[in-house]
Formats: sequence, structure tokens, C-alpha cells
Amino acid sequence: MTSCIKHVSLTSLQLKSDQPLPVMVWIYGGGFTIGEASRDIYAPDYFMERDVVLVTLNYRVGALGFLSLNDPELNVPGNAGLKDQLLALRWVQENIANFNGDPNNITLFGESAGAASIHFLMLAPKAQGVFHKAILQSGTAISCWAEQEPANRAYWLAVELGYRGENIDKEVLNFLRKVSGSKIIKVRNELRQPHEKEERIYFPFTPVVEPYESEDGLLVKPFIKLLATAWGNEIPIVIGSTADEGLLHYPETVNCPNLVSELDDCVAVLPKALKTEYDVEKLKECALKIKRAHFGDTQPHYNQTLTQYIELLSYRHMLSDIYRIILARAAYASNMPTYLYRFAFDSPHFNHFRILKCGKSVRGACHGDDISYFFYNINAEKLPVDSHEYQTIQRMIGMWTAFAATGNPNCKEIETVQWLPVDEKEAENAMPKCLNIGQEVEFISTPFDKLKIWSSLYNSNNIF
Repeated sequence: MTSCIKHVSLTSLQLKSDQPLPVMVWIYGGGFTIGEASRDIYAPDYFMERDVVLVTLNYRVGALGFLSLNDPELNVPGNAGLKDQLLALRWVQENIANFNGDPNNITLFGESAGAASIHFLMLAPKAQGVFHKAILQSGTAISCWAEQEPANRAYWLAVELGYRGENIDKEVLNFLRKVSGSKIIKVRNELRQPHEKEERIYFPFTPVVEPYESEDGLLVKPFIKLLATAWGNEIPIVIGSTADEGLLHYPETVNCPNLVSELDDCVAVLPKALKTEYDVEKLKECALKIKRAHFGDTQPHYNQTLTQYIELLSYRHMLSDIYRIILARAAYASNMPTYLYRFAFDSPHFNHFRILKCGKSVRGACHGDDISYFFYNINAEKLPVDSHEYQTIQRMIGMWTAFAATGNPNCKEIETVQWLPVDEKEAENAMPKCLNIGQEVEFISTPFDKLKIWSSLYNSNNIF
């Protein structure tokens, strides 16, 4: 049975059972710029073999979802897209019992910007209690791409659309209100500033620290400052990434090979948090560490070091910040389990996002490849039950639904392996154990061997 209420879709095969079913709510990614809860990408077929109620929701993206203005009289503080999500979750909590779902057992899971969204909600006091577990796939609230600089962004958008007035919030907003939404959402890369291009940042409108308190205010303090007291420290989580996150940037790098050689001293790709605290000499010192870790004594160049460059972007855009959240959880959520995974399954034909972005000749587990093992999509095909792809789907669905039901992802599909929560001491040594998901599953120390170097760039005040 499938039901759609405005922008919330619910799917379940059981409207009656002895006990209400665990509820799983999917939040899609897309860089806070694109995305929709479409069956073309997120069809529920695989989940319908399990005893869960699956919910998908839509939220506003781009400028429509994340425009922020400083003038409190205009009441546009930002984060409208996150507030859409919270409104939908409140509806789910109030109504899911009518669909045989358990309102006291709701798990959020999402990928990329969807994962970051869930983490933002874990930091927001107003979201406390609307869900009970979280699965963060390739994204956090402190990822460098998840928080952009709101200053002047609305003005630049208006100028791109034909505005010729001054940079005054009220006048800018009045102009934008007369522009069709379809025109607004088409303006994306045109707003990237030179320093953002150097930093490999792609999303002009994302969540922000709201500039003033308001009745609907959600996030009014710096995100990193919310980690210690976040209500999300009271719930269990699963967190992880794909093995080759940086392949997301492969097509742009192929089309613009100079991106590699232009790294020069690597200062441009240092974490943004460092650039506001360190002086020039300290930044160069940190950048040299990164350059040596990834390139050794070789000068970055497309023809010689493309693989190393892609690996560097994996750490810069994803792995380093996931590790920081693991450290934060060890410090502030030690009473709640944090399960770490690494999705490394490398299919020649079913890793759809990698094939879309990189072509069939490139191998690895790209950012977004794990989605094909949760949701049927327009590129999927029927799989033999003895194929590794089919087995991987069964494992992923088994682990995620087990976690939704009990807070523990161990299940019969991986019964030869025990997946344990992150150990605090192993995390502090940058060697946390993770469930490595390839053709087989293994519980091993993380193969990401440069976490310690990246974490050493921070001091005790800014790492988490």
C-alpha cells in the first residue's frame, strides 16, 4: 500500500500486525541543490520484503530552500528546506500509527545532503524526539560543503537574474519575489566565487547559522558549537562512506585537468575551519602535511597523480569530517553506540552513480553508489539471486532494517561477522574498526590510513 500526503510518501505491505512496524524515513541528497523523492531513483521495492514502514519526503532545495537574509523584518533567516523536513517528520510522528507504523520507533536515513540534513536535525533542539535513530551515509553537518557563506548570496542571485539595484535585503527580496521559481532554481554554478572554485565547493545555497532568533528558528549557533550539547547524542547512529568518495569529482577533473596542477601548495583545499583561525604561515605548514601525505615528493599533475588527487578530495570533502564526528561521539555520546561502515562494493554494472559520472572504464565505489543497493531505480535490472549484487542488496537492507528495529545492525545476512560499535581508544588513535562491505563483509580497522594526518591539522578547540 502506498499513500501520498502532500510531499510525504508512505509504503508498507502490512496495514495490520501484532505489533506496529518500525518506521524508516529517507531523506535524499543532491547538494541541497537538486533532488526529489521520485520512484525513478528511490523506488521502495527492496524494503517491501521487510517488516518496516518506509517514508520518503520532499523538501525545498537551492535558493527556494536555503536563501538567507540578515534583515529580521523580512523573516527569511534561512534553512527553510530543513524546516520542511521537520514539518514532515512531525506529521509522520502524529499520523504514522494509522499506517501500522510505530511513532516511538522512527529511524532517519539519508545520503550526502540527506545525511547532513539528518545531522543538522540532531543538532536542532526543536527536532528532539521526532526520531529515535539515525543513519548518516556520506554526509555530516560539519562537512565543508554543507555550510556556505550566506553573505551577499541573495544579491548575487538577484543580479544574475537581472537585478540592477543596491545590495539591500528588502529590495533584493522584492525583486526575487517577482521571478518565477523555475528561473531561480536554474541559477547554480554562476554564483560560485573564485575562492570557492579553488576550494572545489559547488553548492551556493545550503544550511546556514541563522542570523537572528525567530519563532521558527532552527539553528542559530555555529554548528560545531552544538555538538557537545546536541540532543542527538542521546540516540544510536550508523555512519560511514563509500570507499572512493572522491570519484564524484572525476568528470570535472577530466574536463579541467589544470585543477590538479593548480593545487600548488594545497592551501586551497585545507578545511575551511582552519582558514578562519590560522595565520598564513600556519596554513602553509598544514598544507605541506597534506601535500606530502597524498603526493609525497611528486608535484601534483593530472597525468601523474590523478588517483592521489581523487583520494585527497575524498578526505577533504568527506572522510576527515566523518572522523571528526566519530571523535565527537566518543567524547559526548559515549553511552550510545556509533557503528562505522565503509561501502567498498565495486560492481562493473550496478554501481550506477559511478557509471553515470565516470563511465564504465573507471572502477571503485563512488559517492552515491550505495543508493543502488537500497532503492530500485530506472537503471536497475533484475538480478540473479546468486549474484554478488543481489547479495549486497540483501545485506544492506538487512542491516539497515535491523538497526531500525532494534538499534543494532547485526542481522542474519552478515551472521558470520559481528559488527561492533566504535571503540573510543581505537577512534582516538585514528584506527576505528568499521564494517567493510565488499563482495564479502569484514569487521576491520579502517583502511583510510590518512585520518591521523588530517585530524592533526586541527587543535583541541576546532576539531569538534
